[in-house]
Amino acid sequence: MLRMVLRRLGAAGAVCVVAACGPSTADPADRSAGEAVPSAAEATSTPTTRKLPATGGAGYSASLSARLVTTDALPPGFAVDIATVLAPDAGRQRPGPEVPCADMIPLLSAKRLTGTPSAMAAATVSSAEGPDYPWVANEVLRTYADDGARRAMADLRTLIGRCPAVASPRQDGGSYRFAVVPGPRLGDESMRVDSSTISGSTTLEWDSILVRTGTTLVTVHEQGNEPGGDDHLTRLAEAALRSYQTTGP
Repeated sequence: MLRMVLRRLGAAGAVCVVAACGPSTADPADRSAGEAVPSAAEATSTPTTRKLPATGGAGYSASLSARLVTTDALPPGFAVDIATVLAPDAGRQRPGPEVPCADMIPLLSAKRLTGTPSAMAAATVSSAEGPDYPWVANEVLRTYADDGARRAMADLRTLIGRCPAVASPRQDGGSYRFAVVPGPRLGDESMRVDSSTISGSTTLEWDSILVRTGTTLVTVHEQGNEPGGDDHLTRLAEAALRSYQTTGP
C-alpha cells in the first residue's frame, strides 16, 4: 500500500513540476520546480495532425510545442499532454556560496536551470504499464539566443559538485542526493543527473537526462520512481531528441 501511495504522489507531482502549482505533499524538489500545467490537449498518434493549443500563458510557444515528442515515437500505451502554462527558469543570477543547498533543490534536480531561455515548451509523458501507477515523466524544450544551453549544463555540474547531499528542508530526517552519472551520448553534449529522496526506509528517484543540440536543451525528467524504475528514461530522451531534430530547421 505504501508503495502505491508513493507512486501516486510522484505521478501527481509531475503535473506540479511542469506547472508551478501550489505546495504538494509529494516532494519539495517536485513542487518547487515550477515548469508547466498540462493542457487538456493530448497528442495524437500522428505528428502532422496533432492539435496544439493555439494560445497559452506567458512563455507558451506553439511552434516549439510542435517539436515535442509524440505518441507515435513511443511504445504503445504512452500518452503526451502538452503544457500551456510555463514558469520562467532561474534567470541569469547564479547562486553564490552564501545560498544554502536546501534552497537549490529545484536547481540541483534539474527541474529548473540557470539562464533565461528565449522560448520553452513542455509536456507530461506517461505510460499505463506498471502494477501500481503509470510511469510519469516530463519533457522540457528550451531554446536560447546565445550559449545559454551550454552554460546551464556547466552550472548544473558545478552546483551538484557543491551540494551532492542535502538534508530535507522539512526537518523530517530525510535527505536528497544528486549526482552526475554516466548516461547515453546524445546530441552535441549530454548528461544524466540521478536525484533521489530518502525518508526512513523509502527511496524515490527523480532522474533526468539533458541533451544539448546547438542552442537548444532537450530535457526529460522521470517522476518519483522506485530505484531501478527508469527503464523508459533513455528511450524517452532519444525519442524527444529525434522529434526535435526532425520537426524543424
